[in-house]
Amino acid sequence: MSRIELGDSIQLIKNIETESVHLILSDIPYGISYDEWDVLHNNTNSALLGKSPSQEKAGSVFKTRGKPLNGWSQADKNMPKEYYNWCSLWAKDWLRVLKPGASCFIFAGRRMAHRCICAMEDAGFIFKDMIAWEKDTAAYRAQRVSCVFDRRNDIENSKVWEGWKIGNLRPLFEPILWFMKPYPQGSTLTDNILEYEVGAFNERILKEQVTLNVGLEVCSNILKVQPQKSDRGLHPTQKAVKLMEILISLATLEGQVVLDPFCGCGTTLVAAKNLNREYIGFEINKKYYDNILKRMKEE
Repeated sequence: MSRIELGDSIQLIKNIETESVHLILSDIPYGISYDEWDVLHNNTNSALLGKSPSQEKAGSVFKTRGKPLNGWSQADKNMPKEYYNWCSLWAKDWLRVLKPGASCFIFAGRRMAHRCICAMEDAGFIFKDMIAWEKDTAAYRAQRVSCVFDRRNDIENSKVWEGWKIGNLRPLFEPILWFMKPYPQGSTLTDNILEYEVGAFNERILKEQVTLNVGLEVCSNILKVQPQKSDRGLHPTQKAVKLMEILISLATLEGQVVLDPFCGCGTTLVAAKNLNREYIGFEINKKYYDNILKRMKEE
């Protein structure tokens, strides 16, 4: 049953049997032009993903140039709509392959999460909750307004705007969107649990994780998991194995099927294997796909 496939998940998922998956857990592209694989809109600006002189000086913190919040053109302002359209391409098939009452956890980023939520709801999902993943570190990229005025030799405004910054607060919070496939009309969720063995969450597992000091509170929707050394270096947006294990344990039983349509470096699959779950993974990038095969073999 467990397998990893190379290719476009939008097409590959069409081969999965209807109502055969117990959980979808995926760190999908955020649509914020983080890298080439994250450009999900009509990119008509040659400067996108390039580098400015200031970014060259900043080193690894600013690897590439994204679009400013205000955009460079009217087309840039269509990015949220285009992200919604992209999510809509696969949302209905995600709903189809899940068993009634099954959960779907999606890492979708802060800026575009609302568009993903709308696409999933329009496909038929229930938006159950938003879990807060509190990260241990995050780059703080806000620029001081006074520095901009200093470069303009505008000393007066530099003093007026001392202490103000351009950008965002330190992004320590990452949303995990929790969706649920509706269970049959006329049935109860308890009846659904008996028939399909999904629909509830495992509070006992959460309590056990609290005793292991991984930053959880009982029944809390805030998760704080300390990444290990092995949780870094395989992918630019790599997540911690323990975080994925908590989410898988929360919604599935041993032997059930976990699907990740956007594998990245395969962390979801590693977590599923560790917990004696079957897994299915899709990855479109050949380099990452080969790395996943190697990683799973080593695991």
